[in-house]
Amino acid sequence: MVPVAVAGLVAFGGTGLTLLLFRDWLEAHGHGDWLWICLAGFLLGLPGLALMVRHDRRRTG
Repeated sequence: MVPVAVAGLVAFGGTGLTLLLFRDWLEAHGHGDWLWICLAGFLLGLPGLALMVRHDRRRTG
């Protein structure tokens, strides 16, 4: 399960960094929320990653 959580973190983080390049365009067209969505997805993924690491340790150990 850890690779799934890491993939989600990479996806949200990479998308957020890419959207930062277009921040002015996003704001001008009313899509500034997308940056916050990426940040929220990344930050909520961190506890999810910790949970998956714990889950995998208990399952194999």
